[in-house]
Amino acid sequence: MADKKNNKRNNRNNQDDDFNPKFRKMRKKVCALCNDKNFVLDYKNAEQLKKFINEKGKILPRRATGACAKHQREITLAVKRARHIAFIPYAQD
Repeated sequence: MADKKNNKRNNRNNQDDDFNPKFRKMRKKVCALCNDKNFVLDYKNAEQLKKFINEKGKILPRRATGACAKHQREITLAVKRARHIAFIPYAQD
């Protein structure tokens, strides 16, 4: 009886042959602002900010942009400033 339990445990741990694409590891995104030290986020540069907003004008989340928490806050602030002075629209049609 104990041999059967140990055998089942060993089979569970050795499942390298069974690849399930649903549970594959995702590659961690690297923050573009941390990676490139010369990259300066500016609210006056609308083309630069369009990378961080979707087609409806919403700010993309960290999991989509790959930005770290510090730079995601800077992105949010820059987008809100650009919206306020009408460099980018609040919403797209």
